[in-house]
Amino acid sequence: MKIIELSPKKKFRLHLRFENGTCGEVDLSSYAGRGVFVAWLRPGVFEKVTLAEAGHPEWPGGIDLCPDALFMRLTGKSPEDVFPVLRNPPVHA
Repeated sequence: MKIIELSPKKKFRLHLRFENGTCGEVDLSSYAGRGVFVAWLRPGVFEKVTLAEAGHPEWPGGIDLCPDALFMRLTGKSPEDVFPVLRNPPVHA
């Protein structure tokens, strides 16, 4: 799932628009201050988010997030909903 538009909002939220038309805000505050996301606690860093050519959000210092995970977070869908092939995994001999 590719993001085609994004904008930072207050309190570590991102407004996202995906290539399929789905849009809305995701709350990323649970990440702030944890691991590499400690950088977001510095004033102005979270707001420096850009949309990478590959369709994912990225921040200075090499911080990025998976657009598929953000889509699932936004919609409440499971991996099996987004990737139906996961419902019937191949059987190998």
